[in-house]
Amino acid sequence: MTDEPQRGRLFVLSGPSGVGKSTVLARLRRDVPQLWYSVSATTRIPRPGEVDGVNYFFVSNNGFADLVADGKMLEHAFFAGNFYGTPSGPVEDHLAAGEDVLLEIDVQGARQVRSAPGLGAEAVLVFLAPPSFDELARRLVGRGTEDESATAARLAAARDELAAEPEFDHTLVNTSVEDATAGLVALLAEPCSPVSSG
Repeated sequence: MTDEPQRGRLFVLSGPSGVGKSTVLARLRRDVPQLWYSVSATTRIPRPGEVDGVNYFFVSNNGFADLVADGKMLEHAFFAGNFYGTPSGPVEDHLAAGEDVLLEIDVQGARQVRSAPGLGAEAVLVFLAPPSFDELARRLVGRGTEDESATAARLAAARDELAAEPEFDHTLVNTSVEDATAGLVALLAEPCSPVSSG
């Protein structure tokens, strides 16, 4: 009789667009290389320097619709003109193998994960917050990766996303990449239950 590996833990990092999730994740992957980071699928066009299968799986609208119809997406959302989502198969495989898994997704997606049968109850939801809304707006505009209307849509959505903070188990304020990453590393190291007690 063989011992099955202890099931890994599912962490979900979310927060408003422009708060710095991708930057914090890049630092976290360097500091905690054993963590398995789920790659999302999206229908948006790759930005300069992005690599298919590394930053995202870039798929067509029809391809994305097929994944959803076949029940192969853990969560998905339509945001700023494009679809985003997390393929469920790889997440479940890595958790079953005893590996901790981290998803970096938007607030809509985090809500879907929390309500998902089975996985939702074990997920640890972490909200990455900006020091202030003004700072978030400065970061979004300064990024310069989208046109004015797309940036305005992200700012409007960010106000709603910030209001969702109480729905999460933990909040980290991204005052610096180093501090936010250190906070995440500390959470990953905790033998904590998904739902905080206070």
